[in-house]
Amino acid sequence: MLALAARLARPNLPKVLRPTLLTHSFLPRASTRPYVRCMSTKRMAPTKIGTHDGSFHCDEALGCYLLRQTKQFAEAEIVRSRDPDTLSKCDIVIDVGAVYEPENNKFDHHQRGFDEIFGHGFVTKLSSAGLVYKHFGREIVANTLGLSSSDPIVEKIYLKVYKSFVEGVDGIDNGVDMYDTDAPAKYSENTNLSARVGKLNPPWNEDNSPATQMAQFTKAVALTGGEFDDAVKYYGLSWLPARKYVESALDSAKEVHPSGEILKLPCYCPWKEHLFELEGERGTDPLPKYALYEDDKGNWRIQAIPTTPSSFENRKPLPAAWRGVRDGALDELSGIEGCIFVHAAGFIGGNKTFEGALAMATQALTMD
Repeated sequence: MLALAARLARPNLPKVLRPTLLTHSFLPRASTRPYVRCMSTKRMAPTKIGTHDGSFHCDEALGCYLLRQTKQFAEAEIVRSRDPDTLSKCDIVIDVGAVYEPENNKFDHHQRGFDEIFGHGFVTKLSSAGLVYKHFGREIVANTLGLSSSDPIVEKIYLKVYKSFVEGVDGIDNGVDMYDTDAPAKYSENTNLSARVGKLNPPWNEDNSPATQMAQFTKAVALTGGEFDDAVKYYGLSWLPARKYVESALDSAKEVHPSGEILKLPCYCPWKEHLFELEGERGTDPLPKYALYEDDKGNWRIQAIPTTPSSFENRKPLPAAWRGVRDGALDELSGIEGCIFVHAAGFIGGNKTFEGALAMATQALTMD
């Protein structure tokens, strides 16, 4: 009866479908046991970025943000301390520790004898922001723009963002003067990124607890990071694409005016830095004096080209007699129809048509 009950309890399957345990003489007995893969339930310790506590500055705030834009430190916790034991448990340490050893993820710049620079023609001593950007910047730029790290655009923007954004943070943090002069400043400028980060530190006569300092430092990281991202996207997505239009304007300069000193841009775009770079590469002579472009209202602007991209001085300002004059009075004074204005500083003017703007530029070449 027991044998019959066992047979009834077993499904009546064809022989080929019955589960069978095969034992081979060449396998050890243990191989017949079912294999179960065990997943570890132990959580990995979070990645940690170490920097100093107390008053904070723009360079370590930006440096922490930059590190979080890399694959390795994307989810990293920020630890603020000067305690060596605490910092030794961090995966990377910036702006504290008096050691610069990139192979060991130590990036301080305060130690005696430190003189690291970015290279590529830049000579400003690096802060912790510059150190992080030097070693991780290409990856960060590629990630921000959604490009492969091997894309040639990445190298172009990597260098441009250092020049236009990160170097200023390095210079201010290391006390490097912008100008080689002992003359006093003509005015005060306290709205730069480093100054705004400094103002986020808790006031001396209010709560300065570690929790308050950390909350304010978190704001500084977000502030510097937002402006860094804006800079990368501007140079990668807006500034760099304008280069081809400036090249086209230089190529056709003598078609606009026989002198080659008047450029016609096909549209308004960031043109100044590209122009100076292209002039240097080409050895342009004579140098253009005016750039013409259409504004967002369909009128045309005539802009005097500055002596440097950031200068307020121009190669040839618009005529002194026209400055500050508008509309019909300017038409009568210049003998050119459609005039809108010439700025009192002589750096820009406007006309209702391209032909009118070109006539203004042509006449301005012969006037003071």
